[in-house]
Amino acid sequence: MKDTDLKAQMVQDRRFLHAHPEEGWCEFETTYYIIERLQKLGLKVLSGLEIIEPQAVMGRNEGIVKAAEERAISHGVPVDFLKKLNGYTGAVAVLETGKPGPVTAIRVDIDCLPIEETTEPNHEANLGNYHSEYSGFSHACGHDGHTAVGLGVAAWLAAHKDELNGTIKILFQPAEEGVRGAAAMAAKGIVDDVDWFVGAHIGCSAHLGEVGVSHQGYLATTKFDLEYDGIQAAAGSPEKGRSALMCAAATCMTLGSLPGHSQGISRVQIGKLISGTGRNIIAPHAYLQLEVRGETTEINDYMAKNVEMAVKGLADAYGVKYKLTRMGEAVTYKGDEEAINLVKAAASETEGVTKVYDTNSKVGSEDCTVLIRRVQQHGGKAAFFYYGCNHPGHHRADFCIQDEQSLPVGLGVYVNFIKRVNGV
Repeated sequence: MKDTDLKAQMVQDRRFLHAHPEEGWCEFETTYYIIERLQKLGLKVLSGLEIIEPQAVMGRNEGIVKAAEERAISHGVPVDFLKKLNGYTGAVAVLETGKPGPVTAIRVDIDCLPIEETTEPNHEANLGNYHSEYSGFSHACGHDGHTAVGLGVAAWLAAHKDELNGTIKILFQPAEEGVRGAAAMAAKGIVDDVDWFVGAHIGCSAHLGEVGVSHQGYLATTKFDLEYDGIQAAAGSPEKGRSALMCAAATCMTLGSLPGHSQGISRVQIGKLISGTGRNIIAPHAYLQLEVRGETTEINDYMAKNVEMAVKGLADAYGVKYKLTRMGEAVTYKGDEEAINLVKAAASETEGVTKVYDTNSKVGSEDCTVLIRRVQQHGGKAAFFYYGCNHPGHHRADFCIQDEQSLPVGLGVYVNFIKRVNGV
């Protein structure tokens, strides 16, 4: 495949995926699209329980997953294909060259966000006629572009197999949002044999034409779902009830004032609270979504433990029952300088790159860190980079990536890295 054809295919893939966004653990149509392409390229493909350890899965709602499967069937995904997945999305492409050499892996994420895409006429998806077709969901963080680049790398590998040695894997990871999917892939052991690992994200601090290579960064994080169960009663007889709503409100105030840590950044965020049935009814149930973050895994663990203690104490104080569930986790990132230097060299050789810079930003969280940590624990080396686009901010209804210009840069960095470590 010519470079021009490869770039055009990536743009086509990205726009199809953009129009069909699926949330984490529900990416059945996306997974079908990916696997169909990989099989046509002649690559070995792993999926379902071959790449997911069910005991390590977090933040997966069986009812929502079943509904997504039914929608996939209605949109033409074969039932036999879904049966092979065993209810789990994602895929891993493997190129085995048959020649001795290192095992290299790249990771791309495939899920979307529960954000309604803007109808603003000048938004790139509206101008290009690939606006999200699924109400309430959109690729507002660029994972559609990540997936398209992953498919581009797969096509390049298939076309250049004779020029490579060792083994190359492409991880198409589900459920990055909420940092839920990487742990289940890591626990399966699919990166335990990896010598070189690279992950990336579009945008962030990198503008169009720029590549930022990260030495260290990201905050460790734990995501929680919290449910309170009280006793419903009439407001006129408060002694007969136990208010889950009042306990939830106290939880918001208490967790918002938890002490931080002197050794680094620490954060608590409560993003959602649902409770109550009417103004004169003591609320029997409350549901909260919250998270903690820390500059180090140790600080994050400190914050998580404080949340657990506070929630237990408040439940006792208000006489309600509680269930606190960990829905996702990520760790901090520290790259290996040898891998980082290889990525910087690969970026410098990539057409369309105007600037390569170092970054150590300690903001946000990313569950690629879990895979990176697993690789490093088994003796491999890893790095993470950003390839730029001009965007108004991630997780916004008007997020955009200029795919014709940005995606070839991501592809180029990955390909040039693979050439350096797996080239004959």
